[in-house]
Amino acid sequence: MKIAITGATGFVGSRLIQRLHREGHKIVVLTRNTTFAQKVFPSEAFPNVEIVAYTPNASGSWQSVIASCDGVVNLAGEPIGEGRWTPERKQEIFNSRKLGTQKIVEAIANANPKTAVATTGSHPLAEVPSVGGSDVGTPATRCLPSVLINASAIGYYGTSETATFDETSLSGNDFLAQVCQAWEAEARKVKDAGVRLVILRFGIVLGNGGALSKMIPPFKLFAGGPIGSGRQWFSWIHVDDLVNLILQALTKPEIEDVYNATAPNPVRMADLSQTLGQVMNRPSWLPVPAFAIEALLGDGAIVVLEGQQVIPKRAVQTGFEYKYPNLQSALTQILN
Repeated sequence: MKIAITGATGFVGSRLIQRLHREGHKIVVLTRNTTFAQKVFPSEAFPNVEIVAYTPNASGSWQSVIASCDGVVNLAGEPIGEGRWTPERKQEIFNSRKLGTQKIVEAIANANPKTAVATTGSHPLAEVPSVGGSDVGTPATRCLPSVLINASAIGYYGTSETATFDETSLSGNDFLAQVCQAWEAEARKVKDAGVRLVILRFGIVLGNGGALSKMIPPFKLFAGGPIGSGRQWFSWIHVDDLVNLILQALTKPEIEDVYNATAPNPVRMADLSQTLGQVMNRPSWLPVPAFAIEALLGDGAIVVLEGQQVIPKRAVQTGFEYKYPNLQSALTQILN
C-alpha cells in the first residue's frame, strides 16, 4: 500500500511509519518542517518514505500527492498538554484539527475523478491496477484513496469520575469535547466522496515518549506520586496496540466509523502511580497537588486533573487482540 500520513514526526506517527516501512509499504509524509522530517526519516534508512511539505490549514499543491495514495492517516494537531491554554492557544488547538482535517478531506475529494466512478459503477479501489503507488492507473480508472483514518480523542466524552463511556455515549460540552466534535464533523464529510472513514478516539498513549516521559523523572528521583486527587480515570493504550489498530483499520474494509483507541482496562490515577512505582522499584508517595498543575497549565490542567473511564467496546467486539491489555504488562515492556 501507499499511505499518506500527517503528524508523522510525532510520537504515534513515527512509530507507525517505522512499522509500515518495515512491512514494505510506501509512505508519504506530509510535514510543515521537511528538514526535521528528513532527520527523523533519513533516506538511507527509510527509502520508501517520500517527504512532502504542506501547510495544514491551507489548500495547495501538496494536496495532489493524495491522489496516488491508497489511504490517508490524519494524526496532525497542536499538542494539548503543553503550556497554558491562553485564548490564542485554544484557537490553535481547535483550528489545527478542524481546518487541518478539512484540507485533508478536500484533497481526497479532489483526487476523485467523478466520471470514473460514474463509468465503473464499482468501488474506486477495485479499478486500481496495482496497490502501492508504483502503478496508480490512468485518469479513467484511478479514483481517490479508499480509506481515511482520522484521529480524535476520548476528550469527546467530557470528564467524569463515575460514568463509563463507549462509542455510543453522548459527547461532553467542555472545550476538548467541542474540539473533538468539530474535528470529527470535518472528517465525516469524506464519506460524501464514497471513502471509508475510521475515527479513532485516542486514549493516553503509553510508550517511550508522550505522556509517560513526563511522569517518569519524579519517580526516578524517589519523588513520584499521583497527580491531583488520584481518583480521576486514566484511559490508556500502549503505542504498539494503537499502531496495530491503525493498521487493521487501514486494511480491513469491515472496520468503519468510530472506535475507542484505548486498552480494555482503564485505571484511576492513583493506581497508575502505584503501578508505575512498582515497575520502576520506586515509592509512589508524593502527590502533585491540583493547585500546582492549575498554576502551571491554567484551563489546560483539565487534561491531567480530570479524566474519563472509556471502554473500547467495538474493538473488543471485532476481535482485536491487545498485546498489552493490562497496565502492568504495558509499563513493564516500556520501562524494562
